[in-house]
Amino acid sequence: MISFELSEQQQQIREMTHWFAENEIRPIALEADRLGKVPDEWLENVNRMGIQLNTSSFGGGGNGSSKGKREREGNRMGVLATEEMAWGDPAITLSLPGAGLGGPPIESSGTKEQKERFLTIFTNDKPRWGAYALTEPEAGSDASGVQTTARKIDGGYILNGQKIFITNGGRASWVVVFATVDPKLGRAGQRAFVVEKGTPGFHCTKVVKKMGLRANETAELVLEDCFVPTENLLGGEELYEVSGAKPSGFQVAMKTFDSTRPIVAAMAIGIARAAYEYTLDIVRKEYPKQGRYFEVATTILAEAEQDIQAARLLTWEAAWLADLGKENAKEAAMCKAYAGQMALQVCSKSIELLGPTGLDGHLVEKLYRDVKVFDIFEGTNEIQHLVIARRQYAPYAIRV
Repeated sequence: MISFELSEQQQQIREMTHWFAENEIRPIALEADRLGKVPDEWLENVNRMGIQLNTSSFGGGGNGSSKGKREREGNRMGVLATEEMAWGDPAITLSLPGAGLGGPPIESSGTKEQKERFLTIFTNDKPRWGAYALTEPEAGSDASGVQTTARKIDGGYILNGQKIFITNGGRASWVVVFATVDPKLGRAGQRAFVVEKGTPGFHCTKVVKKMGLRANETAELVLEDCFVPTENLLGGEELYEVSGAKPSGFQVAMKTFDSTRPIVAAMAIGIARAAYEYTLDIVRKEYPKQGRYFEVATTILAEAEQDIQAARLLTWEAAWLADLGKENAKEAAMCKAYAGQMALQVCSKSIELLGPTGLDGHLVEKLYRDVKVFDIFEGTNEIQHLVIARRQYAPYAIRV
């Protein structure tokens, strides 16, 4: 049975990350949003402190470990820490050095040599980033529609294609890129490659200007006759030659989502909580003398608190299942779908209640812009509901 009581270690992680979010992240959030970047000096300082965004350390859906208590708590500690960091600021959280979303596929599917090469570069000497490149102009929510090609030649593969909306893609030391060896094979033809920065034919063509998360780099990447050696094929060619097995890059992508969707949900919860607490503080100080309006405002905020707590418990369950090594695809989709919609509604209600206080240049206005993408990336709400439905009615539907 899942326990809602945090362990001593989990509580310490929660308190430490909240302190960091309150004292180091929140004070620079609005200025970073205005400038459209996180100051380099700040990133260097936090990197020296050993604070990084390494989601692979949080584990993954169906990949829990039984080696020790600390490892079994990894996913739960991950969502606890991420909620607090996003409470400070989601764009800065996503900008922290580390493997980021590129970590889980290497952790779950990489060879021992690949894990050693790509996951040990994130030392404290200077900030480094990893990235995850799945989305394309014609393949967003439908990850099975990847058009980037991988043509096999002696010693490796030639990759051609375009990737869009890649978090930290321009500055990443390496990017996990999904491509197909044969579009006719559908999902079975997909492969995942680790493409290193500076590889000929691999370019960042654009850093996207966005409505929200302005301080975080979102890039467009192009691969033009880009040669990637065989040793950078995630899992190695042996993985695809096992008799009777049908592994694919698509499966790697889906396994990654089972790990990262609870993290995204936790970020949405952190945003919602920041908007709720900011608004509640103002309502308590300024509205008591306004009679009926105060009553309506506090009722709306009570509903917001209820929804935040519901989203948090869904997220904790998904992380708990992952820590147990159990299938959590449905629960990961549920928490991500619910938290994204919930956070959008909470921020919207906060804007309405605050009036002029919630306009441009204020925290809640920024959170309202930031939160929208949490209802989109890692799969839209419609995709999450499709995942849930196909697992809920597994005997009658094709699994994705």
